[in-house]
Amino acid sequence: MSGPERSGRGTRAAVLGAGSWGTTFAKVLADAGCTVSLHARRPELCQAITETGENPDYLPGVKLPGSLTATTDAAQALDGADVVVLAVPSQSLRDNLLAWTPLLPPDSTLLSLMKGVELGSTKRMSEVIREVTGAGPDRVAALSGPNLAREIAEEQPAATVIACPDVERAEAVQAACHTPYFRPYTNRDLVGCELGGAVKNVIALACGMAEGMGFGDNTRASLITRGLAETARLGTALGAELTTFAGLAGLGDLVATCSSPLSRNRTFGERLGRGMSLEEVQRTTRQVAEGVKSCRPVLELARAHDVDVPLTEAVVRVCHEGVSAAQIVKEIMSREAKPE
Repeated sequence: MSGPERSGRGTRAAVLGAGSWGTTFAKVLADAGCTVSLHARRPELCQAITETGENPDYLPGVKLPGSLTATTDAAQALDGADVVVLAVPSQSLRDNLLAWTPLLPPDSTLLSLMKGVELGSTKRMSEVIREVTGAGPDRVAALSGPNLAREIAEEQPAATVIACPDVERAEAVQAACHTPYFRPYTNRDLVGCELGGAVKNVIALACGMAEGMGFGDNTRASLITRGLAETARLGTALGAELTTFAGLAGLGDLVATCSSPLSRNRTFGERLGRGMSLEEVQRTTRQVAEGVKSCRPVLELARAHDVDVPLTEAVVRVCHEGVSAAQIVKEIMSREAKPE
């Protein structure tokens, strides 16, 4: 679709989660003309944002707009919000929503920035949101695409997808986050956009492992291509549209996350590929690599639908079964050859 002609002026937005992507998207909304309240869990981080106009923990050096305010009070952040942006780690969403649900404005759009599948339930984030809040399907949207936070915070040009079954609601969110450097498109395929965002983190771990082992561009290109194929297989089994995986929320997000050193999942995988254990890597980073936890429910989801996902299975074995990345490479390369 073409870009929106209207702006976000007059829109009130609450962003729940002050990590790098939550803070970046709060900046995007404010730059688009919205009045934005950013909810930070830690008082010291909220105070730093308020006093310095920066998020020193996650986006040091990036100036935040004056129309963006930070608060530790969820009720204050949510008061009168037209758009509620959920930007917490995917495995903590359910617990957070239980506390936030009574505070949600009744017709607010619930926009997920999270790219994961819930442990135990194998639910996508929109499914968790609907289950906990009781919101109808038309109120829940997801944002996905090649959106590395630091680059967008620095106002480097990027595009994204707003996925929602309700076209008018998707277009309202599109208008609320359209800036000269951030171009949103809309898509009704919520299943495909969410699944592309979740599985690409798993494939990025595999690409990082290959990088850590010293492999080059041929290996990475092969992993990206085969990773896209297994994402599309799983997506179509779940009712997604195949064309979604050729777009920003599919191939675009996959390429960026698998290729950039700014990608948490790729960087995490690279350290695993160098021989570090999962626990050792976790001690070296403060940010969440969503693919580490999501790989298991993605594999469970695939098995439940009889879909072959060999790269996801390999990542699960390295991350959670103690198998070395070197051994996994041997096993993948010796798999029975099949038609592409």
